[in-house]
Amino acid sequence: MKKKITLLDGAVGTTLWGIAEENGVEKVPVWKYNVEHPEFVVELVKRYVDAGCEIVLANTFGANGPAVKRSSDYTVAEVIEGGVRAAKKALEGTDVKLCLSLGPLMQLLEPYGDMEEEECAAIYDEMLDAGVGAGADMILIQTFMDLEMMRVATVEAKKYGLPVMCSMTFEKSGKTMFGNSVQDTIDVLTPLGIDAIGLNCSLGPDLALPIIKEFSEKTDLPLLFKPNAGKPILSEDGSTVTAYTAEQFAKDVQPALEFVSYIGGCCGSDAEYIKEIKKLL
Repeated sequence: MKKKITLLDGAVGTTLWGIAEENGVEKVPVWKYNVEHPEFVVELVKRYVDAGCEIVLANTFGANGPAVKRSSDYTVAEVIEGGVRAAKKALEGTDVKLCLSLGPLMQLLEPYGDMEEEECAAIYDEMLDAGVGAGADMILIQTFMDLEMMRVATVEAKKYGLPVMCSMTFEKSGKTMFGNSVQDTIDVLTPLGIDAIGLNCSLGPDLALPIIKEFSEKTDLPLLFKPNAGKPILSEDGSTVTAYTAEQFAKDVQPALEFVSYIGGCCGSDAEYIKEIKKLL
């Protein structure tokens, strides 16, 4: 029997900036739209639902205490609850699940930086408390390069009793920027009782494929795969195009369907990319 593959969404940030541009609104940290333009978030989620997504991400990735304080007068709760509310409005009458999204912090944990583990845990707890309280169904901790920071965030997330998925971001070498390997990632996160593991961002599907395949050879956990649609390329007329068309992207992720349980796209991918993956499924 062929296993079930769950279709995830594409990029949140780059797609929201596109929606803002369509509406003549300037680019700001995308979490601000949760408060200032929740209609953009509703539109984003509707596009992904129409494309066939079964899980969509809340626009909460970078809405951590230090970032919110640095760029606004809002509270973390206002920003995250606004993002969850807008997404849930778009999901009314559907079976699509909403996933709280947690990203890495700009500050570095000791010994690389001066942030202590307790401070890091408190920042994630504030995000989790707001997002879970507002009605998120599950949690995705994603785009981390530092496995230790991922561990701290995951320990906090597990306290909330929801499914937790973890996704690191890797270099072509098969290691994160902090030198964490696939095996390291599995060894640290599996004992925490997570529900899925994998990779997102930084690489296009062709370069990310060997890494997710390595995961499949080393763990029985369900795998999550959300590669980038490539860095934007400046064309001669001054416009930007993504490195992968939606069709090419789907073609390149197709081999991963043999062993992943969750699939979508990251930076540069939008609803058109998800529609192409949907065709494969």
